Amino acid sequence: MGRLESLRRRVEPPPRAVDWSILLLTLFEALSGTLSLGAGHPANGLLFVAHGVAGLTLVALVGFKLYRVRHRVLDSRLHDRNTPVSVLLALVVLLALGTGIAWVAGFEVRIAFWTLLNVHIGFGLLVIPVLLVHLRSRFRTPTKADFAGRRRALQYGGLLVFGALAYRATEAVGEVRGASRRFTGSRPLPEGEGNDAFPVTSWVSDDPDPIDTDSWELWITGLVDSPVSLDAADLTSDHSQTTLLDCTSGWYTEQEWSGLRLGEVLSAAGVHSSARWVTVRSVTGFRWSFPIEEGDGMLLATHVGGEPLSHGHGAPVRLVAPNRRGFQWVKWIERIEVRRHRDSAQWLAVLVSGFD
Repeated sequence: MGRLESLRRRVEPPPRAVDWSILLLTLFEALSGTLSLGAGHPANGLLFVAHGVAGLTLVALVGFKLYRVRHRVLDSRLHDRNTPVSVLLALVVLLALGTGIAWVAGFEVRIAFWTLLNVHIGFGLLVIPVLLVHLRSRFRTPTKADFAGRRRALQYGGLLVFGALAYRATEAVGEVRGASRRFTGSRPLPEGEGNDAFPVTSWVSDDPDPIDTDSWELWITGLVDSPVSLDAADLTSDHSQTTLLDCTSGWYTEQEWSGLRLGEVLSAAGVHSSARWVTVRSVTGFRWSFPIEEGDGMLLATHVGGEPLSHGHGAPVRLVAPNRRGFQWVKWIERIEVRRHRDSAQWLAVLVSGFD
């Protein structure tokens, strides 16, 4: 026990340095985790590795913190009015870290219809408001001495090495358990084709009534020579491509999609030379913007696995966006806008779409 205590004292930074390191790593995890939701290209793989290594490094720092304050928590005589918030923060952080580690290690536990990855994201988002309340009473300004010096550099270097090794070990456990994952963390669904091969998922509260194709129209507007209107009869499945759909719920599936090439539709409308972005809008108000050069690789899909899209999967037409996460594959499309600038209001739309 004495040797362990001596080792802890050698590797543990000063209390205030630990507290500030926890704060900074928590903010990094929140930012990198949020960015990862929209990162589907293999070139973004390093972002996910950094998120995982930082999370495991945070485990060590939280362990130091909890060991240091254990007496204040366990002895009710030392409690103050801020103790409940501090305990709640510790609990939420541990749950966020624990569910993330369990997901990478290959454990599959569902809570209602949420996967462990969904639960991890939920607790991760909850950490921020609880942390802000906690800081109101526990904020202490660090000093240069808390971080300066060769010993401190070695301590933090050791913590990062621990985080990297722990992350790789967790991945190895997942591999042994046979839980293969993409770099995004998503796991493959059983092989299958068509609408029944993958779940119906929607962003936030998007759940429109089935679309009446007799009155439905798809408009291409904005910076075009001639706005174009397509109805259900104009939707063909002349082009097919096999593309991987990677959902932020933690699964992926590779399917054959058929429909119209978005690039050809834009060309028919005559895109202005000043156009830089294309915004794809759903009947629910949900929308997402893409660099216009990506349009050539995108599909306005009407079929999946040779079957007409079901309503839940976006009929009459949904976007197929290679190397984009599933929530960016806009469903129930009613308008495509060619723009000079990205639609900044999309960030609000993703939060309120579907609420009537």
